[in-house]
Amino acid sequence: MRSDFLKGMTHGIPIALGYISVSFGFGIAAVRAGLSVAAAVGISASNLTSAGQAAGVEIIAAGGTLIELALSQLVINLRYSLMGLSLSQKLDDSFTVPHRLLASYGITDEIFAVAAAQPGKLKPSYMYGLILIAALGWTGGTLLGAAAGQALPQMFTAAMGILLYGMFIAIIIPPSRKSRSVFGAVLIAALISLLFKFVFTKVSVGFAIIISASVAAAVMALIAPVPDDDDEEEEQS
Repeated sequence: MRSDFLKGMTHGIPIALGYISVSFGFGIAAVRAGLSVAAAVGISASNLTSAGQAAGVEIIAAGGTLIELALSQLVINLRYSLMGLSLSQKLDDSFTVPHRLLASYGITDEIFAVAAAQPGKLKPSYMYGLILIAALGWTGGTLLGAAAGQALPQMFTAAMGILLYGMFIAIIIPPSRKSRSVFGAVLIAALISLLFKFVFTKVSVGFAIIISASVAAAVMALIAPVPDDDDEEEEQS
């Protein structure tokens, strides 16, 4: 049990190091939006989701409602439920319901990728080690960024604030180059966002995010649906 926990922590170190640099930018952005250091760290500790946190801070800064905040998080983070369903097939018999609920807290893109790549069944101790070190990196980076945002000159913090958006670009470019469907969804969402920015300016930030993401996903699902396994086999035959 101890060896599995340490193995998970070892595998999570690269994730934690990457999270520190990204969450540093979130910490700065949160403080610039008017949140306290404690609030920024609390958000990161309770929500391991970079895109969701960034959208949430924008909604909070714009004075959005709790409904907007909740719906935006649901839309943005819906993919994690699919990752959880996929990962549940690799869990061993010791993963009882309480263990599953605890592990679900730490399912992110990177943690899912590392866990899914492991041979054999996953044990709770391995997942806890993987999640713990990654979560510490994320919250630690947020703490450093938020503290720096209060102490450093505004010119410097403004420049460092683009770290989070740079990460978003790094996330969407590789899959967009490989898949026209992903590129189409990104393009549609960007165009709709511009409409809300310059035309439909009375729509709040929260609902603009919800509508942009939902419409882009729906349009591409109709235009270029992901083929089923049976359809792929028929095409290959």
